[in-house]
Amino acid sequence: MLSFNKILCPVDFSEPSYRALRTADELARRYGAELHVLHVVLPVPLVELPPGSGTVAFDVKKYESELLESFGKSLDSTISANVKPDVKVTSHLDMGDPAHEIVALAEKIRPDVIVIATHGRTGLRRFFFGSVAEAVVRRAPCAVLTIPAHD
Repeated sequence: MLSFNKILCPVDFSEPSYRALRTADELARRYGAELHVLHVVLPVPLVELPPGSGTVAFDVKKYESELLESFGKSLDSTISANVKPDVKVTSHLDMGDPAHEIVALAEKIRPDVIVIATHGRTGLRRFFFGSVAEAVVRRAPCAVLTIPAHD
């Protein structure tokens, strides 16, 4: 019999990811599972300045810390809006490559399933932006349930 004890659901604050989170919430309630919700913040890209161009007074670490704080609040709001209060939820906030961080957390917490949204990109958009969901499906240590972007 199919059973879930632990579910991981990454969110990127898009409508498709909210649909995936509501699906993960429903599964968690149906099976009495723990729900782990993850948001991955992209690191600030650094550009090396040409020699002789001077210096820029920009504290990257401070900015990344502020980003994490802001996204942490957004993650809490997203969970409150999409997950029923009777579900045990743990939120996770990491910085890095989304697919890598999702798989790394899955290897750490060992969920029974990852519930992830797809964005339905094709052609050049998919070539340039890649597919986080596809990378997770290929590398995940557990089952992956993909929720399509369309209704």
